[in-house]
Amino acid sequence: MDVLLLLVLLAWAWRSPSLAAPFTYQLARLSSQRSSCKPIPSSMTLCHGVGYNEMRLPNLLGHESMKEALQQAASWVPLLTKQCHGDTKKFLCSLFAPVCISDLEDPVYPCRSLCEAVRDGCTPVMAAFGFPWPEMFNCSRFPRGNELCVPLAGPDDRLQLAKEDAVCAACTSRGHSEKEFLENFCRQDFALKMSIKALSSADGDLKVTPELKSRTLYKQGGWSEEELKKPVLWLTHGETCACEELRGQGTVVLAMGHKAAGRLVISWVRRWQRGERELKKFTRAVRKIQC
Repeated sequence: MDVLLLLVLLAWAWRSPSLAAPFTYQLARLSSQRSSCKPIPSSMTLCHGVGYNEMRLPNLLGHESMKEALQQAASWVPLLTKQCHGDTKKFLCSLFAPVCISDLEDPVYPCRSLCEAVRDGCTPVMAAFGFPWPEMFNCSRFPRGNELCVPLAGPDDRLQLAKEDAVCAACTSRGHSEKEFLENFCRQDFALKMSIKALSSADGDLKVTPELKSRTLYKQGGWSEEELKKPVLWLTHGETCACEELRGQGTVVLAMGHKAAGRLVISWVRRWQRGERELKKFTRAVRKIQC
């Protein structure tokens, strides 16, 4: 069932006097600014294909401006590439870009069961990179399910959301590529420029083999000797989403990512579309970064 339709039906039922209950869950002190429905901007990569088109602002994390919501949401995009739970996007967007129903005055929070499922799936992955589950996502703050809330998706819902989420998160542009690379460089385990030698698929993931002669390593934290000699990068679930940045053999790209479960997993990739002179200048700028 479409996420928005499901919420509308739940909203209709909740407004019935026999089912209504006081909503006491508050994540952040809601602003005195009157909330309003705003279109989810295309630049909010975190919530592409989430299943609805309008969000409540201020959101449920206390972000009053769209600029602030966009900036804060962007930092969570890499978690989607880890595929730690099928409802990660749904949970995060229910807070950063909460669904806005014009006939419903009160905000719609995620159900506690949704929070707990995503927390249990993603906490080990986050911990591996030194990030704890944040207090602002404390699941005890969310309704148990007897009030209106965003539930866990069923199998059919997950399939539909996967089809709508056409572009791989690692391949979605959010601005100037070189600036993005430099700004995110220190948060990655590896970063490089490479020409693609081969692309293949394995169990739904995309396997990317670089051409060694055209490879320039900027950062290689955690790489084994074997990986340095015969590197293989992976785009998680690359078979089920589109990535125009990886067009095929010979494509020159900038790529960054993390080492997870023994794999070099791409979290960001962009094609290099400028000349060799500009590339050398860019490489010098990268070499000067001190993390």
